[in-house]
Amino acid sequence: MPDSGDMRDVESTPRQDAQVRVFALPPAEDAEPLEIVQGFLEALTSDDLDYETARKYLTGNALKDWEPGESTTVLEEAPIPYTQVTGERPEADEYRYQLSGEKVALVDGQHAYRPAGGQYRRTVHLTRVKDTQQWRIDELPPGVVLGRSDFERNYKSINKYYFTSAAQSGEPGTVADPVYVRSQVDPVTQVVRDLLKGPTSWLNPVARTSFPSGTALKKGTRALTPDDQNRLVVPLNKKADRVSAGRCKEMAAQLLYTLQDYMPTGVDEVELQGSTGAQLCVVVEGESGIASHGFGKHAEYEYLIDGEHKLVRLSEQDPVTTPTAVPGALGEGEKQLRSAAVSRDEDRAAGVSADGSELYVAPLTAGGTLGDPVLRSTGATAKDRLTTPSWDGRGDLWVADRDLEKPRLLVLADGMGEPLEVRTPSLDGRIEAVRVAADGVRIALILENKGKRALYIGRVERDADAESTTVSIVELRSVTPDLEDVTAMSWAGDSQLVVVGREPRGVQQMRYVRVDGSPTPDSGLSALTGVEEVAASEDESQPLVAHSADGIVRLSPGAQWQTVVKEGSAPVYPG
Repeated sequence: MPDSGDMRDVESTPRQDAQVRVFALPPAEDAEPLEIVQGFLEALTSDDLDYETARKYLTGNALKDWEPGESTTVLEEAPIPYTQVTGERPEADEYRYQLSGEKVALVDGQHAYRPAGGQYRRTVHLTRVKDTQQWRIDELPPGVVLGRSDFERNYKSINKYYFTSAAQSGEPGTVADPVYVRSQVDPVTQVVRDLLKGPTSWLNPVARTSFPSGTALKKGTRALTPDDQNRLVVPLNKKADRVSAGRCKEMAAQLLYTLQDYMPTGVDEVELQGSTGAQLCVVVEGESGIASHGFGKHAEYEYLIDGEHKLVRLSEQDPVTTPTAVPGALGEGEKQLRSAAVSRDEDRAAGVSADGSELYVAPLTAGGTLGDPVLRSTGATAKDRLTTPSWDGRGDLWVADRDLEKPRLLVLADGMGEPLEVRTPSLDGRIEAVRVAADGVRIALILENKGKRALYIGRVERDADAESTTVSIVELRSVTPDLEDVTAMSWAGDSQLVVVGREPRGVQQMRYVRVDGSPTPDSGLSALTGVEEVAASEDESQPLVAHSADGIVRLSPGAQWQTVVKEGSAPVYPG
């Protein structure tokens, strides 16, 4: 390397990763047992429609019973076969190989992803076929097993969309249900079939589909492809023939939202056809009155607590980076604050007092009064009191009280009702942060247990009767198993969050993760030191905002981190 002279620009062309496709090879004539096992494992990474080539390596019950769609086991590296010879004679007619590796994840029969750990140890048994004297596999593990790099090349995460009743507008809201499909094997048809089968088991209790039970593609339907006008025609079986016009519109909207997640510029219109080929209904992009979908209103401001402990706001569009106080009592400094949450319509805000003991809710209008706190905590110290609150899509307000004597998760109906203690039967640890998704049926929690903090996603279930309403958080699942210390997080879209954390013996990092625990492509963000809090909008076009060692900083799409306010803390977007 030169050690003197001037610096100069170097012309370079960004590397373009061409789409790699893998074509499987059938078994070679007189292939040895190890070659058969290796060929089969390689065939599992191919783009065969129904693993036709992989099946050529099988015989007997393995050929008859193997269901590749049953599950997909993802390992850190491609599985390694170790020989275990069953017979002692050189001319033995059977071999047994053990496949081994380090587990990363499991994709189940519904195509839902779950992080997994531990060792993978399964066996493959081979026999010599009497008629041909060729080695073939007659016993094998269930489903498909492959390495992480092959999984990331072959599979893509897609959001299926279903309905909830959590939207503030009165229309049904939508909730994303991420699944993985094989990206090179007729993905549009795969996505449609998956959507018609209904929500995955984790989401099913709080989501609904408008497709009648048993609805499927019309028998004989081949690959679905949008035409040159970005219009997709979906023929359905008899189960859909008698649906009402309104329900049909909801069905078509589910397909449109889902397909636009897979190919944002590829589908503008969906037509549903009945079993006779007659048109049932059509939905076009942007059609209103069907459901509240997406992030809703574009946030007008970013909010934070300034150096004087008042709630202030910044406009993304305004080149002036001096924040202005919000209208109303929370911006007047009547009560010093340490954190706040702004309702999704930006009409109200909730603020936590500087010592963490009191929660106030006030309108963001000039002349509004503060009133009495809607909640008090009696925790012994400031860190044992209230967390930053969070508004859901129904307009309800959530907050955790970290009082060591009585830790609780609370929800206030419409931000002003009597605080209702939320049931948390599977909670293992103390809640350090709360963020509810816009759909109102998923909640992100940072839990501290034995000095370690991890991020969990839970399902929000509501059970109302004539006398009372019960709210529960169930089936919590970790989405950051490789991080031992998560310090901040925020929802950053329909099915992903931005997370600040640290791996064992690692340094602090900021990255995106999906709600199922799978990593996002290019999930790493440019380095930023001393991050204490982070805020992202569910509208992914808006900047990321963080409280770091440099103050309040902002990361716009395609740009670098920029300091916007030197003195400030607790940045938030509406929600």
